Amino acid sequence: MTHNGKCFCGAVEIEVSGAPEAMGYCHCSSCRSWSGGPVNAFSLWQPSAVRVTSGAEHIATFQKGELSQRQYCAKCGGHLMTNHPPFGLVDVFTATIPTLHFEPVVHVNYAETVLPMKDGLPKLKDFPAELGGSGEAIAE
Repeated sequence: MTHNGKCFCGAVEIEVSGAPEAMGYCHCSSCRSWSGGPVNAFSLWQPSAVRVTSGAEHIATFQKGELSQRQYCAKCGGHLMTNHPPFGLVDVFTATIPTLHFEPVVHVNYAETVLPMKDGLPKLKDFPAELGGSGEAIAE
């Protein structure tokens, strides 16, 4: 299965193929600030499943720390994706790929939440243990 997406102005187009490795919500202050919302919906993909199909020359990158390389369109500022080199994954913002059926399975960095969500999904204090976090769950 293939999904196509684009930035806010349409200058950059991307394609994701197959299925994401995981989908969920991130509550960390960096994702909240970057997304401009109280929570960020993510879809994590293998880098080989993500392809820029046009407008690569308009992609700019901002890197605040070692964990994330945030990519956006330099023309409109529309957010596209975040490379996570330590995890070997790419977070393609779910709003960027509107045909993807979003099925969240986890909340990460829930210790930083400003929007408590009662949805029955696991709420992790930080990251899963396999990604270097504590893996510690927080009660809903």
